[in-house]
Amino acid sequence: MSDFQGWVATQQHRFEDVLRRLLPQADEVPQRLHAAMRYSVLEGGKRVRPLLAFAAGELVIADIERVDVAAAAVELIHAYSLVHDDMPSMDNDVLRRGKPTCHVEYDEATALLVGDSLQSLAFQLLSGQQLSDDAARQLEMVQLLATAAGSRGMAGGQAIDLASVGKRLSLPELENMHIHKTGALIRAAVLLGAYCGQSLGTAQLEALDHYGKCVGLAFQVVDDVLDSEADTATLGKTAGKDADNDKPTYVTLLGAAAARQMAAGLHDEALAALVPFGEDARRLRELADFIVLRKF
Repeated sequence: MSDFQGWVATQQHRFEDVLRRLLPQADEVPQRLHAAMRYSVLEGGKRVRPLLAFAAGELVIADIERVDVAAAAVELIHAYSLVHDDMPSMDNDVLRRGKPTCHVEYDEATALLVGDSLQSLAFQLLSGQQLSDDAARQLEMVQLLATAAGSRGMAGGQAIDLASVGKRLSLPELENMHIHKTGALIRAAVLLGAYCGQSLGTAQLEALDHYGKCVGLAFQVVDDVLDSEADTATLGKTAGKDADNDKPTYVTLLGAAAARQMAAGLHDEALAALVPFGEDARRLRELADFIVLRKF
C-alpha cells in the first residue's frame, strides 16, 4: 500500500466515525427519519469531497477537528443531493453505492425529508461550531456552501441537466452544466478546508479555486467515461443510465478517447495551479491523480 493509499484509508475510516457522531442517532425521535438519514450517508462512497477538504486543510496547517466539521457539511449536502436526484421525479434510480436508493429502501416522502434534513444539518454544523478564529471568515464559509448548493451551483446544474434531456449540448454548454452540478461542491470542499487554517492571500485562494474547478470538471468527465464502460456491480450505481435516458454526456458529445484526453488536460491544469504551493500541496496533487486516473 502506498503512502497516499494509506492516507486515504485512514481519513476515510476516521471520517466515517465523524459522520456517525454528527448524524442524529437512529433511536432518536423521529426514528424512521433519522435511520434513513444514516442509511443514506454512512458506509458508502469514496468521500472525495471530504478528502479534498482534508488535503486543503493540511496545506494551511488547519486543526483537523475544524476540517472534520467543514468536510461533514459538504458531504451532507452531497448526500442530500444524491437522495433527491435518485427520486422518481428526477433520475428515478434504484441503486446507489451498491444498495437500494433511499426512496426504495424507505419511501418517497421519507427520502424527501431525508434530503431536507441533511441540508439543514449541514448548515447547522457549519454555523454552530467555531471553524475559524475570524468570525467574518466563518460567515463567508457558510455563504460559500450555500452558493455552491443552490440555484447558482449544484441545484441549478441539476435543473439544467433535467432540461437537457434529449438535447445535444455544445461543449461549453455541457461544461457550464457540470461546473454547477458537480464542480461547485468540489470547489467548495477545497476552499472550506483551506478556510479552516492559516489565512491565504487572494492569489493563493484563486489558485486553489482554479484547482477545484479543474478537478471538478475532470471528475465528471471521468464519471461519464466509466459510466459508458464499467458495469453496474463495479460502479455501485446503475451503469449507462444517462445514455439510456438520452442525457448529454462527454462521451456522447466527444467520444470516449477525446473525453479521456480532455480529462488529462484538466488534470495538467489542476496540477499547474498547485505549483506555487510546492510540497505543501502534495495531497491535493495526489487527489487530482486519483480522480482522473481512477478505474472505478
